[in-house]
Amino acid sequence: MTSDLVNILSAHVDRHHSQAVDFLAELVKVPSDNPPGDCAPHGERAAGMLEALGFTVERDPVPADAVAANGMTSATNLIVRHRFGPGPVIALNAHGDVVAPGEGWSSDPYGAEIRDGRMYGRGVAVSKSDFATYAFALKALVESGATLQGTVELHFTYDEEVGGLIGPGRLIETGLSKPDYVISAGFAYNVVIAHNGCLHLEVRVEGRSAHAARPDTGVDALEAATSLLTSLYALREGYEATRSNVPGIGHPTLVVGLIEGGINTNVVPDLVTFRVDRRMIPEETPETAERDLIAAIEAAAAALPGITVRIRRVLLARPLQPLPGQEKLVAALQRNAQTVLGEAIPADGVPIYTDARLYSGAGIPSVLYGAGPRTFLEANGHRADENLVLEDLRKATKVVALTLADLLSGTIRG
Repeated sequence: MTSDLVNILSAHVDRHHSQAVDFLAELVKVPSDNPPGDCAPHGERAAGMLEALGFTVERDPVPADAVAANGMTSATNLIVRHRFGPGPVIALNAHGDVVAPGEGWSSDPYGAEIRDGRMYGRGVAVSKSDFATYAFALKALVESGATLQGTVELHFTYDEEVGGLIGPGRLIETGLSKPDYVISAGFAYNVVIAHNGCLHLEVRVEGRSAHAARPDTGVDALEAATSLLTSLYALREGYEATRSNVPGIGHPTLVVGLIEGGINTNVVPDLVTFRVDRRMIPEETPETAERDLIAAIEAAAAALPGITVRIRRVLLARPLQPLPGQEKLVAALQRNAQTVLGEAIPADGVPIYTDARLYSGAGIPSVLYGAGPRTFLEANGHRADENLVLEDLRKATKVVALTLADLLSGTIRG
């Protein structure tokens, strides 16, 4: 890649930065909380704005039965394809669904308010920002007139918060896209090469109801659930001894994040359900982790007379693991980040899970990189006052544009 092209792309991003900020603000202003997952309106708004930028947008309305099975109301995947010439296909993926805002905001979570160089709003960093990063990086590349080989695709999907199966999973399974490499939404000051997997189990604890005046005639499901929870927390303590070799990832974790049950204050509870979140480090085998956790719960339940326990898998998200070819993405991103940021950025792991694992699981080398700070916590991701430093949006857009130009100038082959 010539120095002239570097300057052309950088100048283009600078000229269109305010437009990119406005683009992002409009995305933040359209709610896309998941749950409830009524995300088709956001998809339509995003598609219209992408078309206004000059892109052709393919809409993939997800069938209603698949949406319902995913616990959502509506979803439309968006694909933009630009072919520069024969060569590899690089897909850029970001998700437009977000967690609910919750309490504690200092401004309207859908207001996209800008204060002191930061935009505040739900999803502004995770990951509506990378709708803007990727769209304006591709716009710069197209309008540069550079001679390149290969295709860039934008994959904007809407189910990352509930597993990604009708978003990237569907694009891959149906053959709507067959990329050779993937860059998925991330943050600007590191390249993520691996991340944890996640298992969600629902545990249903069944006892027998009774009047509170005669608890001896019932079987208390809440008391039994308390015993099971104690066993799970004891099991969790042992996870700390299993450490990942990937920088940025520690050890497996376990959290009970949801519990429901009981009939009334004066009734012995006959049913309690709770949900377990078990995070798996990249070195773990998901099937083994699930088998061992279920066995531990069943063993603890066996010691509880009159109690029946039923266990249902809610989610199994596999870890993102490095694949051959990933190093080409990493090297290009690090090289161009050094140029733009003026500092070397690491290639490491994160303890969350993302849609990138679905591409990697299909054998496609994948990394995470996009607009944002050094950590998820700095952006207040999934918390009140989620925010994005707008200069990080500018910088990440430049890095992605330069990286695409670098890779499609002949340094990779599909």
